[in-house]
Amino acid sequence: VTNQIFPVWTYSYLALLFPVFLITDYMRYKPILLLQGISFIITWLLLLFAQGVLAMQMVEFFYGMATATEVAYYAYIYSVISTDHYQRVTSYCRSITLVAATVAAVLGQLLVSLADVSYFHLNAITLASVSLAFVCSLFLPMPQKSMFFHRKGVSQTLPGPDKAVAAVGADGPSNCREDEGSVSAERAPTPTQQADDAKPQNHAFGVLVQLSKDLRDCYSSRKLLYWSLWWALATAGFNQVLNYVQVLWDFRAPSHSSAVYNGAVEAIATF
Repeated sequence: VTNQIFPVWTYSYLALLFPVFLITDYMRYKPILLLQGISFIITWLLLLFAQGVLAMQMVEFFYGMATATEVAYYAYIYSVISTDHYQRVTSYCRSITLVAATVAAVLGQLLVSLADVSYFHLNAITLASVSLAFVCSLFLPMPQKSMFFHRKGVSQTLPGPDKAVAAVGADGPSNCREDEGSVSAERAPTPTQQADDAKPQNHAFGVLVQLSKDLRDCYSSRKLLYWSLWWALATAGFNQVLNYVQVLWDFRAPSHSSAVYNGAVEAIATF
């Protein structure tokens, strides 16, 4: 489990993150949201009905894809609202995500401890939940613009540095790129007009140049740089502890012979 299964998620996530980020922008977010839902569904179908090391490695791969495509969830929101609403919508999205995770962990713990529900049925409940989320995502409107490939030359009032930092706080360093990219995409229309007149290959090159410029602008701000480093290190450390403690827990108190309180711990940590 530790050497052959868990690392698949880590390296799959790492390998997919950057290409998924670019494809997300090119496909205008919604298709990647659908891909995330399909990845979650496949993950839990394998958990329910597949067995063996290879099957569990496939679980980790599709879970890595699901977590890598999570960037589309937040990027989509910023593509359909104005910059004036970034802070409010960021707080809504982050709050509902944390509240839902806390409630789910509490519910799982209560079902295991009080109702003696099996893990199979817990996974079946999760499969139903992610399937419902996938169905809901089918009805989301398709964005008409994105940060790089489908930019609109519409100038808007830009948020100040403090608002940018607050909006970036949604979900890690990826949102730094998302938020700063969105701001850069809505500046003067001249780069957009030039890109529209260029050939497709020149446009693709221009997108990469624009991406590099936006990254430079993003991390030239000390606030954003310090915040991004803090979030990256904190997230990496938290994930390391989370993976390690599950293995340690099952070693010290095997789930087949000891009471299980993982759900309660997850709920407290999330809260």
